[in-house]
Amino acid sequence: QPVFSDSQFGFAAGLECDLATNLVGQPLVRQQVMKGVREFLENQHPKKPLVMSFHGSTGTGKTYVSSMLIRYLFQNGLQSPYVHHFSPIVHFPHAERIEQYKENLKRWIQGNLTNCGRSAFLFDEMDKMHPGLIDVIIPFLGPSWVVYGTNYRKAIFIFISNAGGEQINEMTLDLWRAHKDREEISLRELELAISKAVFENPQSGFWKSGIVNEHLIDFVVPFLPLKHHHVKQCVISELVQQGLEIRPDVVQEVADSIPYFPEEEKIFSSTGCKTVASRISFFF
Repeated sequence: QPVFSDSQFGFAAGLECDLATNLVGQPLVRQQVMKGVREFLENQHPKKPLVMSFHGSTGTGKTYVSSMLIRYLFQNGLQSPYVHHFSPIVHFPHAERIEQYKENLKRWIQGNLTNCGRSAFLFDEMDKMHPGLIDVIIPFLGPSWVVYGTNYRKAIFIFISNAGGEQINEMTLDLWRAHKDREEISLRELELAISKAVFENPQSGFWKSGIVNEHLIDFVVPFLPLKHHHVKQCVISELVQQGLEIRPDVVQEVADSIPYFPEEEKIFSSTGCKTVASRISFFF
């Protein structure tokens, strides 16, 4: 069984501590995720499932946070039978088979929720998802009146996408140019930017699907671009994980070997912390 009800407060404290210790440079993410999870777990009779949408460019921690969350919520984490992970490229590769995919996805979600209401569904690369497939998910996200006989309001849906990443990066750069710290960026402003780029953009799968008009997303979670000192923190924690010595010169060199933008000032990492692990081997 999922470990939801055991010691929910212990669980929340553990997750919060892990996010604080291991998630580099994302205070807004920590705040949004903890708020979402706490409210959701404290409510024995939620009106709808918890729906969180993670946005940001590559390597900023979206997959990392979603797997951390799942690890705390379910025994065996991502391997749990109650956790379902979808990637459009892997699971729904052929546009011409969309009708079949829609049928499969609907049956799959419905079947799993009938089996266990406390299930989690992760959708990767939501920006590449066919709008027709997103439509299939919609009935499961709102107040429960569509799926007969299953109480699926205790489920969690996490959407992950790079969409909105450019806008987030742009805003963070503007702040930097105005001599402000990236920590001064407000959630409200970021939500508006993501909303314009993703939810009000006719090219976006989200926009076509009606997820937005129906206000089905509870938490929009923006992941900011990482600076040089954040990348160094990632290098250090990767060295610790690999059981390697933390040599300041190596930390510096690995962090320097990563591309940064904008071209001249090189302030933010273009790939976040994504390639850190694979680069470390070059220095040992």
